[in-house]
Amino acid sequence: MQKPFHILLFLLLPCFVFAQKIKFKGAGIYGAGLSSAHYYKNDLSTPTIVDSNGTKWYYPQSHISKEFINWGAGAFVEFSLFRKLRWQTELEYANKGAQEMEIVDRKEQRSGSYSPNKYTYIQWNNYVKSYTKLIFGSSYWMAGARVEYLFRKSTPVFAPYSANLKTFWFSADLGVGWEIRLTERFYLFTEGHWNPDVISQKQDFLKIRNRTFEVRLGITYRPRKQKVDDCNAPVYKGPAY
Repeated sequence: MQKPFHILLFLLLPCFVFAQKIKFKGAGIYGAGLSSAHYYKNDLSTPTIVDSNGTKWYYPQSHISKEFINWGAGAFVEFSLFRKLRWQTELEYANKGAQEMEIVDRKEQRSGSYSPNKYTYIQWNNYVKSYTKLIFGSSYWMAGARVEYLFRKSTPVFAPYSANLKTFWFSADLGVGWEIRLTERFYLFTEGHWNPDVISQKQDFLKIRNRTFEVRLGITYRPRKQKVDDCNAPVYKGPAY
């Protein structure tokens, strides 16, 4: 009866070892400026509309929207991983979208002005992170993915399609940052992120993909580094002691 227990213990041992290596390295908050756009690709081989003159039309047409500027905010926790790598996990409130111009009669005539399609997401972001020390502070790179929950939306343009984006989605993320020390435990940082959809969201003949650029400014709290004298074990301090 003990054999299955021994097998289970053997399988879980690497998990216990991995858990011992993970250590809390810091936590922080940030505000962000976001610039996002949508890419529409119409894959139709036949048109959706043929008018009385026999002219063929496609709707929505393939295009790239204008940039939608908005904001986001988040909080994160950072842990040590293998060697010099760290893991950052965070929750973020992010407003994404696109500035679109509707085709009024689904032909060439357009509304003449842009309107925003807005999407508010609650995101769970996870990154692998690596630091490099500089003369002033530290630089670092980040790579990971975001799991996105569509919390709220407003989609006046191309509504038959833009209103049907998935409630749960995911995207990739690459980022770079710079951090400087303010006090013994608090650090100021700024980051830049490129956040594209990994794949397009497909609706029949239409593919929609989001791309977001993000600039962050925030504060990180880090626990005080342990000094040698903090250890209870005897420490050799040299001939002067």
